[in-house]
Amino acid sequence: MSKSETQKIQKIAVMTSGGDVPGLNACIRAVVRTAIFNQLKIVGIQHGFEGLIAGDFVPLHAQSVSNIIQLGGTMLKSSRSELFRTKEGRLLAYEKIKKENIDAIVLIGGDGSFAGVNAFIQEYADIPFIGIPKTIDNDIAGTDVCIGYDTALNTAMEAIDKIRDTAESHERIFLVEVMGRDSGYIAYGAGLASGAESILIPETKADIENLENILKKGWNRKKASLIIVVAEGDENGGAYKTAEMVKKYMPTHYVGICILGHIQRGGSPSAADRILASRFGYTSVIALLEGKKNIMVGIQKNELCFTPFEEVKKQHLQINQSTLNMLNALTS
Repeated sequence: MSKSETQKIQKIAVMTSGGDVPGLNACIRAVVRTAIFNQLKIVGIQHGFEGLIAGDFVPLHAQSVSNIIQLGGTMLKSSRSELFRTKEGRLLAYEKIKKENIDAIVLIGGDGSFAGVNAFIQEYADIPFIGIPKTIDNDIAGTDVCIGYDTALNTAMEAIDKIRDTAESHERIFLVEVMGRDSGYIAYGAGLASGAESILIPETKADIENLENILKKGWNRKKASLIIVVAEGDENGGAYKTAEMVKKYMPTHYVGICILGHIQRGGSPSAADRILASRFGYTSVIALLEGKKNIMVGIQKNELCFTPFEEVKKQHLQINQSTLNMLNALTS
């Protein structure tokens, strides 16, 4: 392990890296409480990889994570580190880890964070890492669900429901843009759950003619409102560009635009995210105690699983064809 393959882990660290999501504090809490239960010392690395390079460590105790399970954000703060991408930065990080006598690290991050740590362990193989996936985009390979997705999905759905109320009152068309540069999971889930008339996602080719037909058919059926949910990374370039196209073939209708933005990253995590984060946090510490290393915890078909960092970075989780077929049927 950290000093020899047979030596027991005595001290671990936990850190959050990259974009924040709801559920990070619930996960940190689970890691800390599981470590303490197993008589391990634990420290928090503040501000992600930047904090690791700077040696920004803080001791964690049961009191440190009291009453944080319901809080959004991350008590350890986060960052994106360009310095960690360099050999010099990774050497500085390694020196800080050794100086602090840290035997292993739990990293709560996304695929970018896992790619960074995969480079680190190629150079410094004596520091075991366990990764925990978090992203509201829900597109990390090796897990069906990531921490943060369920809360973001519900936030988007509730916002669309409210927009529907005002759209219905004034008989308007609204385009609602949600996060998802490379992944349409939020758009798909929120659009399906809110009964959107059309859902535009990066995984499919944009068909403006089909969109026009859907909207005109909706008005012909005397619908009082029409909602188009757009992932920010869709082929048309997001809600604003799509709205311009819609206005061209429906010039007499009001076409509104609502960009949900970073509201999807905030707020108190849902029950599903709190439970998932707790399961991942607990499992990560147990995995280290069992001698596992350099893998990501995940969940597939409601069973916990592990995927090597090397495999995680090779692919993104994709929306499957059967789901796309369902969307075509329910939004046409």
